Amino acid sequence: MSLNATTALAAALLLAGLINLLPLAGVLGATRLLGLYGMAFDDPSLRILMRHRAVLFGLLGGATLAAAFIPAWRVPMAPAALVSMLSFIALAALEGGGNTAIRRVVLADVVASVLLAAALLWTRR
Repeated sequence: MSLNATTALAAALLLAGLINLLPLAGVLGATRLLGLYGMAFDDPSLRILMRHRAVLFGLLGGATLAAAFIPAWRVPMAPAALVSMLSFIALAALEGGGNTAIRRVVLADVVASVLLAAALLWTRR
């Protein structure tokens, strides 16, 4: 079975969508946020912001997953997912590190970004 550009882009969107859905668990509260990010969010205002971030990632992840199955959404959603992941990678690099959980997210975003960018470029050829 040969891989074509359309299939590669759908697979990359599927991976990026799953990665972007993971933070959605944070909407459940402080315990899940601790598990996701390896740090306590003791300030209620910060918990509100992080839980809202979880909802936004749920929206992005859901739309990215849908794009894997809806061809008309693939080209618009791929850059959106890519910008999200690349911005996190850049922010982590600018801040200089982060804990183990953050570094794990950076690594996942790097892998998904490379695959997504390659598949997107392949579709443009």
